[in-house]
Amino acid sequence: MKTRRLGPNGPEVSAIGLGCMGMASFYGAPSDEAQATAVIHRALDLGVTFLDTAEMYGPHTNEFQVGKALADRRDRAFVATKFGINRGPEGSIVTDGSPTNVRRAIEGSLTRLGMDHVDLYYLHRVDANTPIEETVGAMGELVKEGKVRFLGLSEAAPATIRKAHATHPITALQTEYSLWSREPEDEILSTVRELGIGFVPYSPLGRGFLSGDIKSIDDLEEGDFRRSNPRFMGENFQKNLDLVEAVKAIAHDRGVTAAQLALAWVLAQGDHLVPIPGTRRIATLEQNAAAADIVLTAEDVEAIEAVFPKNAAAGHRYAEAARGALNR
Repeated sequence: MKTRRLGPNGPEVSAIGLGCMGMASFYGAPSDEAQATAVIHRALDLGVTFLDTAEMYGPHTNEFQVGKALADRRDRAFVATKFGINRGPEGSIVTDGSPTNVRRAIEGSLTRLGMDHVDLYYLHRVDANTPIEETVGAMGELVKEGKVRFLGLSEAAPATIRKAHATHPITALQTEYSLWSREPEDEILSTVRELGIGFVPYSPLGRGFLSGDIKSIDDLEEGDFRRSNPRFMGENFQKNLDLVEAVKAIAHDRGVTAAQLALAWVLAQGDHLVPIPGTRRIATLEQNAAAADIVLTAEDVEAIEAVFPKNAAAGHRYAEAARGALNR
């Protein structure tokens, strides 16, 4: 597995990471412990060292899964977890970036993970009621105490990123980015590049849609949150599927899968990008990891963007209840 740095002077991690959320929640029935452990162990064997979880995944159960899988191989993984959001009524997001919650959350995460430190600690969503300087200041205390090595933000606006980085160095920004979610290109990517911050695209495969394997809403389990995601609903589904089919045709000509081509496209956007596709299946993990070896030419990128241009995806990337916590 190739490696990349989160920022020019940041930590070195696998060029493609593993998002662990789906093992515990949101995509239907969770993985059992054996299945989650098998996927994580195979990831490490493939050189995928960058593992991403959060206290709200489950909630809490994903951190337990990751911690148990790494109990005898902690030194082989770069572990990121997140704090600061909970689910409110009807899918709404409740944020808490208070210094008190910073302290409460890290102690809980370390206990569940069974670790004495995490490598990268993210504020999952910016709390509009707490100045970012207070949140990041409290997070910085955890670095001094050795409980956290590096700090990150998720779905933060450029002005917030600058204030946070001035308070304590920010190593990574995690935000949704893929062929069908290209909003970071407007200002986010240039901001983190200027500041020397690594960029971690989550959902780089459009929550699995860009793989081309989801042909109908009925392919998703009952209880899968994508059933209520605007891009998977109504006419949007077919419009987005048509875009994916065009990408699949290019992938077929290249002898790769649509998912691999979509991941290669993300990697081609800059060497400070480290996508974290998630999966609960070893076969999918292996295919995703292999995308790190695909090198796209400028002509390849142009061809992909010609059939899947910016802002072409139909529907918002989140349901309305969750949108207020984005880009704060």
